[in-house]
Amino acid sequence: MAVWGSLRVRTLRRVRQRHRAMRMLASAVASIICITAMGADLRVDVHNPAGAPLADMVVYAEALDAAPVPHANTAHAVIDQVHKQFVPRVSVIQTGTLVDFPNSDNIRHEVYSFSGPRVFTTKLYSGKQADPVEFDKPGTVALGCNIHDQMIAWVRVVDTPYFGKSGADGASTLRGLKAGDYRLSVWYPGPNSEPKVSQVHVGADGAHAAVQVEAPAPSLAAPAGAAP
Repeated sequence: MAVWGSLRVRTLRRVRQRHRAMRMLASAVASIICITAMGADLRVDVHNPAGAPLADMVVYAEALDAAPVPHANTAHAVIDQVHKQFVPRVSVIQTGTLVDFPNSDNIRHEVYSFSGPRVFTTKLYSGKQADPVEFDKPGTVALGCNIHDQMIAWVRVVDTPYFGKSGADGASTLRGLKAGDYRLSVWYPGPNSEPKVSQVHVGADGAHAAVQVEAPAPSLAAPAGAAP
């Protein structure tokens, strides 16, 4: 009886060890699947020729080997009007995004754009929000106010969900990218500026890119139009 009891104890221990090992393996596989589903990060550092970081640079990545990305038909962005200025002055959104233009001033504004990707004019309004505007084509949209010529803002509309803006340190991190090759673009405000384009490979562990651009001061003239 003692022998059978000992054998039974050892058998139960082996079974428990196998179950524990299977649980650990399942947990590891689940973690790998979760990480893969979440995607990788692409960190982009933008600087000028002197090595100084550049803020408010629009950064976006487009997959070279993937099907077209559907438009963001439920996304919203906000461009406020504060002290006769657009806030933020530079925005980047995905194609199909609706943009709200609240007026936080106690005076009236009339937002407009003559840019090819989105031509529109809001009604003159104060103390309430104008109807949202859908930006359904990619490109550059310059905004102005028909009442205050000094007001100007820029919207870069992109056909990708991987986008951002650089901070004061010149860095922007694009998250959730699948492994593969991407066209990386860095754009800055201006009436005729073209994005600085390069190619980057993103692995399972992510990637890092440093981009040098010569960014001139944004134009302060009323935005009659903008290059696509």
